[in-house]
This record gives sequence, C-alpha cells and structure tokens, in this order.
Amino acid sequence: MRRLRFVDLTCPALLCLLAACQAPGGADPALPAPAGHHEDRHYEAPSDPLVQAKLEQWQDLKFGLLMHWGPYSQWGIVESWSLCGEDEGWCQRPIDDYPEYQRQYQALPATFNPVNFEPGRWAAAARDAGMKYVVFTTKHHDGFCMFDTELTDYRITGPDTAFRDHPRADVTRHIFDAFRAEGLWAGAYFSKPDWNHDSYWWPRFPAPDRNPNYDLSRYPERWEDFVQFTHGQVEELMTRYGEIDILWLDGGWVQKMADEEVAAWRAKPGWPKQRVQSQDIRMDELAAMAREHQPGLIVVDRAVPGPNQNYLTPENRVPERELPFPWESCIISGGGWAHTPNAKYLSPRQGVHLLVDIVAKGGNLLLNVAPTPDGRWQQGAYELLAGIGDWMEVNSTAIYGSRARPPYKQDDVCVVDGADGAVYAIVLAREGSEQPPAEVFVPGATAESVTMLGDGAPLELAPAAGGLRIQIPGRLRQRPPCQHAWVLRLALAAGE
Repeated sequence: MRRLRFVDLTCPALLCLLAACQAPGGADPALPAPAGHHEDRHYEAPSDPLVQAKLEQWQDLKFGLLMHWGPYSQWGIVESWSLCGEDEGWCQRPIDDYPEYQRQYQALPATFNPVNFEPGRWAAAARDAGMKYVVFTTKHHDGFCMFDTELTDYRITGPDTAFRDHPRADVTRHIFDAFRAEGLWAGAYFSKPDWNHDSYWWPRFPAPDRNPNYDLSRYPERWEDFVQFTHGQVEELMTRYGEIDILWLDGGWVQKMADEEVAAWRAKPGWPKQRVQSQDIRMDELAAMAREHQPGLIVVDRAVPGPNQNYLTPENRVPERELPFPWESCIISGGGWAHTPNAKYLSPRQGVHLLVDIVAKGGNLLLNVAPTPDGRWQQGAYELLAGIGDWMEVNSTAIYGSRARPPYKQDDVCVVDGADGAVYAIVLAREGSEQPPAEVFVPGATAESVTMLGDGAPLELAPAAGGLRIQIPGRLRQRPPCQHAWVLRLALAAGE
C-alpha cells in the first residue's frame, strides 16, 4: 500500500490551536491500525449508481459543518473519552475515583437543559458562510442519544433529562429541519460503539479500553443483542428524520476481522484475549437497510477500508497533495470538538486559507462548531463564519463544483479547474499583508484573458517558463474586492 504523507496545517498559531484539543493522533500501538487512522487507507469506490451520483454531488459542495454536542458540554471536556481507561492519559479526570466519575458523568442529562437552543440561527449562519451540508452528532461513544430513540432511556427526551418537556426536545429533528430549510444537506454522525449499552460494556466485567469487555465468541447472544440495537437505532434515524444524505459512522475499531488477523493479535505475549476481536455489526446489511429507506445515501464507515467507506476523513489534518479518492478534512474551528469555555477560534483569514488549501487538493472541509450547554454558539464561531461568508460571496465560483488541478498549490497560489470550464488561481494573502501582490505567477497555466473575481476588468498577462505571469494594477492592490485571498479567473482559448 502506498503511504500518503500528511502535514499539519501551515499556520503556527492554527497548529497550536488544533493540537491543544484534538483526538489522539495515529494508531494506538495496542490496537489494530484501523482504530486510529482516517487518512492512509485503501479506497473502494461504491458500485451503486445512485451512491455514485450522490457522491459526485457531495464533491461539488466543498464546505460543511460538523457539530459535537451533548451533556458532556456542561463540563467543557472532551466528548465521551474520559470514560475510557486507555485514553486517560490525554483527557484527565478531575477525580481519581473512577466509579464515582462514571456515575457523575452518566447523571449529566439530568442537568443538560439547552433552553437557548437556536437551530434556525445556526442554519442561517452556516448558509451565509457558504456551507452546504451539516453533520450532527446524534450519538457519541458515551451512548447518550441526541434523538428520540425508543431503544434506550439514555436520550435527550428520556425520563431523567432536564430538557425532555421542551417543545424542541428532539434536537436532532429540529437541527435537520432547520438546516434543510436553508438548503443544506443533512448528515447523521452515529457512534458504532456504545459505552452505555450493557451488551457492549457488560457490567459483569471491568472495561479496560474502548472495546467490548467480554469475549464475544463465548457470549454471542449478547453481541447479537448489541447488533440488533445498533441496526434498530440507525433505522430510526433513517425513517423518522426526513431526508438524510450522509450516515457518518465513527468508532472504526468496531469492524469485522478475519479469524487469522484476530489470532495473530491474540498471540502477542501478554495480550488480554478480549482486547482485540472481530466486532462484526454486519455493516453490509446495515448499509443496505439504510439505503432501502434513503436511496443513494452516502455511508462513511470511518477508518474501515471497504465498500462502506464512501469517502475518507482525515482528522485535523490536511493532505500534502491531491488524493485519488473522495475525501473530507474534519477540522476544529475553536477550542475542541466539544464545547470549550472561552474558546479561541480561527480567524477568518485562517478559515479562508484552510478552505482554499483543501479544495485545491480536491477535498471538502467539514468545520466543527461546538454548541454551548445552553444551546447557543459562542460569538467567535459566528464571527468566523461571517468572515468566510464575506469571502465566499465574492469568490464561491472558484470553490463549488471545482476539481483539483496539478500542481494544486505552489507557494501562495492554489489552482483549480472550475465547473464553468475556466481555471481559477487563488492567491493567498501573505503574512502581514491584505493587498494582492503586484505580480502573480500561475504554474502550469495558459489563458486567453484573465480577470479578478469581484472586479471583472481584464488584467495584463504574459506567458512565462512553466506557466503564466499576471500583473495586478495599483487600483486593485489598493482596493481589492475582498480580503484574505484573491481569485483570478483564467479564460481558456476555444478548444483548450
């Protein structure tokens, strides 16, 4: 398998921001590789024509919103992971008594009361930013359901939840309805592992890590109970919440493994026998069932190579170059994946440059915003999205429907093929400057005429070795049509 190299985002301030709160990077050496990898994986294209068409449309959208939200937001901690023993090193608990910590964590729904829940405002802000789809955490690994499931009381509408009697208690329904009303696609994040379910973490045994804490081969009826529960919850999401475009499954360690692969891991000296085992939730059946209700549904079985991973999802990473398959970078916009008090958000310039860098390499940006415990967004999130939206209002022609074009990015210039047949060169603002440079070199390009989006007057151009040189006049440099980056439209001669 060819190894694709990934690099952290280029801005030092942005790198520090992301590194502070991101999930553990890379594979846990004590787990099979799929558990932590979302980038360097084999890709198998879907065979269903409806899924192929939907995936092509998704690649045109370019920009989406991810939201992590749940009772854990009240504590301002990373979502779910503090419950997991093996991850204690990077998400410390405030108390040493684990049973007491677990009890307090599981009691959080009793005080989770987002009375300022405002999905319409979120959806309008996402629309104005140029976002085209939303992925919402209907259930994270802790098992708490942000939708009105009939299969567990551990849910936002459950009997012990403070928000249960609110007219918008089924937050997933109201989020999807609000975003669809603004023209965005609806995507359901759903955790395959469920640490609250007795058939995943059985109370009979301690739970040393993120996996089931019992031997599935000895208790197959218990695992089957969990499989049926998982299929049942996914079917609820596919049948009760309107049109769903994306099923975004997390928890890649829940996957079918061949007997010889399991045996090889178990043969390692000192290896707990239940630690690695085939967690077969019958993904092919699950995906087929979901598509019976939602034809053409995009399924993203994260980090599990095969036909049910319709696109790949590098996490808090941007590829160094174009990738030969559909992909999406999911990136924190401020603080962590979940609510962080007084979070520092990306600046609009960082957000624009991030989007352009990803789009130039053929990917989509899924930008995470974490709602507060009372159901709002922090002001920094609105300011970031508004800044990106101002830029998109002038330049979105170069983003939507574009495709990667070699050499993708060289120095401060990104190049894409536009949906309208033109080539677009996106000139990123240099550090400390908000003016376009006097001259731009576009590698690997020719053109009959060049204009800047937001202006329209023809620019002076001249062929040069390996590309094209374009002159930016003083009037555009002094009063550019936008901030942060400027888009040059290269109209090709007939027949090119």
